[in-house]
Amino acid sequence: MNLYPLIRPLLFRLEPERAQSVALAALGIASRLLRQPVASAADTARSVAAVDLMGLRFANRVGLAAGFDKSARHLNELGALGFGCIEVGTVTPRPQPGNPPPNLFRLVEDRALINRMGFNNDGVDAVVRRLEARRYRGICGVNIGKNAGTALENAAADYVACLRAVYAVADYVAVNISSPNTPGLRELQEPDALRALLSALAEAREALSGVHRKRVPMLVKVAPDLDEADLDAIVDVLRGSGVDGVIATNTTTTRPPSLRSRHAPEAGGLSGEPLHSLSVRVIRALRARLGAGYPIVGVGGIMSAEAGRATFAAGANVIQLYTGLVYEGPGLVSDLSAGNARAKAGEGADRGA
Repeated sequence: MNLYPLIRPLLFRLEPERAQSVALAALGIASRLLRQPVASAADTARSVAAVDLMGLRFANRVGLAAGFDKSARHLNELGALGFGCIEVGTVTPRPQPGNPPPNLFRLVEDRALINRMGFNNDGVDAVVRRLEARRYRGICGVNIGKNAGTALENAAADYVACLRAVYAVADYVAVNISSPNTPGLRELQEPDALRALLSALAEAREALSGVHRKRVPMLVKVAPDLDEADLDAIVDVLRGSGVDGVIATNTTTTRPPSLRSRHAPEAGGLSGEPLHSLSVRVIRALRARLGAGYPIVGVGGIMSAEAGRATFAAGANVIQLYTGLVYEGPGLVSDLSAGNARAKAGEGADRGA
């Protein structure tokens, strides 16, 4: 039974950050009391919906996006919801509080959120300790960024420091150059800056792979607000960088005229239903430029099974949720993973598998 529609009105009476904390605490209590996954309907789909990507085995194609569990405090409880992968972060070398509140807003009429949180996290060392102790055995990615106080010209040092710290405990690393809430960060999407950053990370990874005897995949997370020329330039950099995949997309700074909420003018990144068409446009454009074999993680406005199918159809290999989980609850994870399993099973039947 899906109880979330009954619980959501109570959570939505709280401030957004407080509501998320309460929900995660309740999830942890339920998981401990039941001594089993809180929502395991997706488990039945796993053997069919599993996918191999970047040398990793994803139990299913539905993941949790970065930002929900920035400091890996709730990894085990979230893993119990049936995600095929969880991405923690964004983490920075040093702890930082992020931007002052209020910094997260619900746009209920628009099924959306606006956040300007600004990479609030406990710092990479604390995150590494929690990842070392995790019980969750699914794929765990770590999203890395720079501290707000680090000058843009020194950003590569922060990213490299994070890569070195998390290398032994991360299944993959996502390079976040597209958050709108750290001043100047999106300038790292410019070709020369991106090339220099990825070159520094590739050099560091080469050394780390020898020490740890494993090659950790790296992905770059891009914005939904890129035009065709921007996408061409980024793809040119990606092709020669050794990066293993791309995550599309982060939140948008645009405000569609259809928004109805009184919070629509708030500064920050917009996520949820209004983001979906922008994200799908970028995913489709990247797939056309990068070809069939290049890994793409699709994220942005996946609020239903139908939106998930559209994101896959645009070219995503794996999808991620954030705002959809806030509005629809854990049942959305099961709906998406089970639907993808049925589609995969149908493909197998068509081939006589």
